[in-house]
Amino acid sequence: MTRPLKVADREKTAERLLNSSADKFYDPEVDIDWAAPLVDGLRYTPEHRCSLYGTPLWDRMSEDQRIELSKHEIASIASVGLWFEILLMQMLLKEVYRSDPTTMHVQYALTEIADECRHSTMFARMVDKIGCPPYGPPAHVHRLGRLLPVIGYGPALYGSILVAEEVLDRLQRETMADETVQPLVRMVNRIHVLEEARHVRFAREEVVRGMATVSKAELPYQRWLLATVAMFITRSIINPKAYKAVGLDAAEAHRAALGNPAWQETIRWSGERIMKFLDEVGLVGKPGTRAWRRSFLLP
Repeated sequence: MTRPLKVADREKTAERLLNSSADKFYDPEVDIDWAAPLVDGLRYTPEHRCSLYGTPLWDRMSEDQRIELSKHEIASIASVGLWFEILLMQMLLKEVYRSDPTTMHVQYALTEIADECRHSTMFARMVDKIGCPPYGPPAHVHRLGRLLPVIGYGPALYGSILVAEEVLDRLQRETMADETVQPLVRMVNRIHVLEEARHVRFAREEVVRGMATVSKAELPYQRWLLATVAMFITRSIINPKAYKAVGLDAAEAHRAALGNPAWQETIRWSGERIMKFLDEVGLVGKPGTRAWRRSFLLP
């Protein structure tokens, strides 16, 4: 059910976020020990968060093959995250381009862009360090992504940012506390979680502010765009090429993952907080309902 949420003062929020950015700041180039060796026998994601966990395919895999799959899945997740952060930066720069650069709001947007540049570099270095390709999303999704900075605006723009950030954020919070996971992956997740908390606050308030003025005629487009982007994000997190890299049939494994109740539940679990928020502000509903269900974020 839609209910009105309080719209915070934009400049005051930006000032608080700028102060927080100055106070809590990581530089992955110096704060991560990139020379440290990977630890034999440790996973790259929690076992129960692997996309094939609980399937007959998983049961037939050796322990080494399962660990190797977790490595290629984290490489896929990180490179898809990198791809979306590049889109995010384009969208934020579009907003900055047409706004007053002397406002704290725009200055925080520029600060967030700087954060995302570092995060993208960090993800790229991690993928290289663990010895995997930068999978990114499937080719057709990569091509469609070029449209988002053009057609994305208003609350759906910031809502799309939130879906990508908050789904990954919940997975990363669990991973960074799991001692069965590689220390490098845990540290990368820890840095990203800390700095993304500011980005989430910024985007949530922009969604609330945008929904306060969106017209009834405009609302269906905003709902459709957000649901469609969310569907492409969640269904692209694991590139099918990751399965081929560990000796599985890519098409068969991809179908098994998409039909896997455990993987669908992982996506729903990771999106619980953001879906509650988006429903409260009125961005979940027709004509986007089918896409939300295909995203696994709604049952």
